[in-house]
Amino acid sequence: MCGMSQQPPVRSTGSPPPRPDASMSLLNNVIDHALDDGYAEATARRAAEGGGLPRSLRAKLGVAAGLVLAAALVTVGAAEARISAPVVAKERQELIDRIEAETSSAEQLEQDVERIRSEVGERQRQALQQHGGDQAELVGLLSGATPVHGPGVKLVVNDAKNTETGGGGPRESSGFADTGRVRDRDMQRVINGLWESGAEAVAINGQRLTSLSAIRAAGDAILVDNKPLVPPYTILAIGDGQRLSTAFQDSADGQYLHALVENFGIRSGITVEGDVRLPAAPSLTVRTAEPRGAGAATPSGRATADTGKGTS
Repeated sequence: MCGMSQQPPVRSTGSPPPRPDASMSLLNNVIDHALDDGYAEATARRAAEGGGLPRSLRAKLGVAAGLVLAAALVTVGAAEARISAPVVAKERQELIDRIEAETSSAEQLEQDVERIRSEVGERQRQALQQHGGDQAELVGLLSGATPVHGPGVKLVVNDAKNTETGGGGPRESSGFADTGRVRDRDMQRVINGLWESGAEAVAINGQRLTSLSAIRAAGDAILVDNKPLVPPYTILAIGDGQRLSTAFQDSADGQYLHALVENFGIRSGITVEGDVRLPAAPSLTVRTAEPRGAGAATPSGRATADTGKGTS
């Protein structure tokens, strides 16, 4: 039997399987060449030249000279600071001593002014008693020349709580930012209300008021005869205690104070006292009036007719 030669089957190799990351060729290129060729070349060149340090002697001397100059500047600056420190400290202490000396001098002057003011007031009171005639006691009482005591009322008026913040209400003005603060015009109305209600003598925070006393404002402070007051404001008034208290609270000024309490939180309280003591006014200004006689000469030398009007 004639057989045909059998050739072994041809084994087909086929194409190699694709790489799993074949689709990320750009990313692979970036990872394999993280350093740009230009940077790599520059790095190799610097390494061949000795790590980037200057090779010439001039360059090395320049670097050394720069370091020496910097060190010299730092040393000189530190030395100057150490030398000038005692001078600055001495000047500062001298300035502090001058401020303390001037402050002490100003306080001494204030004490002298207060002492002289008291002496003047005392001499005025003595002159009033000597030359006041039969009405000396009454004039002394009305002018505040003598200390007094008797029944009366005690009225305490204080700012509202948390008065540090600005108000913005209808009581706000260019001079005051807080609607809960007692102001000079409030104190004026309270004092006038007490006088109108029958008070015979009045004092605020121990300071006696007279018919010529002025209540003004300086910033947020209340001044009485140019002396600042500090809240709470304690007002003492001599008179028929119960009647004075009732009359004041029923008056228009008493209702005004009540409105301040209700609308702006200002604190107030009035009590009847059995014995209230008020000091004499620190300084006196007494004005008297005398009628001119018929044909009396004026300061200009001309006679005037008797009009019945007094001069002060």
